[in-house]
Amino acid sequence: MKAYRAALLRFDDAQRPVYDADGLLVVGPDANGQRVVRAAGDHAALIGNYPGVGVEDLRGKLIAPGFIDMHVHYPQTDVIGAPAAGLLPWLENYTFPHESRFHEPLHAREVAAFFLDELARNGVTTALTFATSHPASVDAMFEAARARGLRFITGKVLQDRHSPDGVRDDTERSLIDTEALIRRWHGVDRLGYAITPRFAPTSTPAQLRGAGELAAKYSDVWIQSHVAENLDEVRWAAELFPEARSYLGVYDDFGLLRKRAVYAHCIHLDEADRQLMAATGTTAAVSPTSNQFLGSGFFDYLAADEAGMGYGLASDVGGGTSFSPFRTMLAAYCVGREGQTKTGLSLTPGQLWWQHTAGAARALGLEGVVGNLQPGCEADFVVLDPQATPLLARKTSQANSLDELLFSLIVLGDDRVVVRCVVSGG
Repeated sequence: MKAYRAALLRFDDAQRPVYDADGLLVVGPDANGQRVVRAAGDHAALIGNYPGVGVEDLRGKLIAPGFIDMHVHYPQTDVIGAPAAGLLPWLENYTFPHESRFHEPLHAREVAAFFLDELARNGVTTALTFATSHPASVDAMFEAARARGLRFITGKVLQDRHSPDGVRDDTERSLIDTEALIRRWHGVDRLGYAITPRFAPTSTPAQLRGAGELAAKYSDVWIQSHVAENLDEVRWAAELFPEARSYLGVYDDFGLLRKRAVYAHCIHLDEADRQLMAATGTTAAVSPTSNQFLGSGFFDYLAADEAGMGYGLASDVGGGTSFSPFRTMLAAYCVGREGQTKTGLSLTPGQLWWQHTAGAARALGLEGVVGNLQPGCEADFVVLDPQATPLLARKTSQANSLDELLFSLIVLGDDRVVVRCVVSGG
């Protein structure tokens, strides 16, 4: 058992932040040997319950749940910052050429290692990640994540049409490979598999039907894809699937909406779509820096909340412009405020932080497992320095509330704030 003394942030069941200015976090093994949070709260109130336990003194720092990235493409690590006129030309000119290299195991392993280093440097301890259409890309990422003890989810991309040579896969082979990868990796240590159609236009009905059959057969795996990111894509999906009620309806028709199904973007949905997501337990990965970069539109938080739809935050690198959760939270705040195309609102700092931690865990079906520091949660956390830069130190020293402290970190923070990223209490 080990304990850490610092300011402490976590969330209650009502999504409200709970803060101890002088807190104690105690971690230790559970009955299965997994290192979990044993206690979290005020230092003075708890320390007497743990005589003899070593306490690392981190006063002046803030311990918070490890961040969760609900949608990111590890093979697009080298695509970040590529100029493009929009989503479809960006895919054609940058993404697909880069992804075509991931049939090479050595290349896939090198990028996977760099990608995980970058996540850790930015305080991300769990991610739902796209690989490529090559099984070698999945093996490389799972091997790297397992070696680091991460709770991590990824899957082979399915794309058997409207894709160039080098990334387009064969319908039957793609489904055979997906099932083999599920059996090889899902549930190993802290790893999970995600059935991964790239997006409806790049899969034939046969491939989507096969993906839905696998999703029914393996009900505890994840499903991930994209939907309603921009208007050109929505029109294309309507042309390819004229019988579907909507773009989201395509996935519903093939049995791909359910709990543990996560769809990136979800911008151009209607009320019926949002209600369908809520009814099926399907959730949205909100990707604000990517949506701004590609000019896709703005996620409608109020409409999502009115429908009871679940969501959490995502970087969407490489369309997204930063691995940093602070940049993502700030962009989400700006997206929320946008009031020309939807009703604007001001998300509180606590709400923003929740979306990237406990809220993302809930949206992934991992509530109470990761994303929080309540007793029983796996002990993934970050140690943050509110004085990491001169301007941040000046600002946080004047904070008169938790909202002011958290918002200062959101607006002014970056990877320099992350002092340490701790996985499973290590």
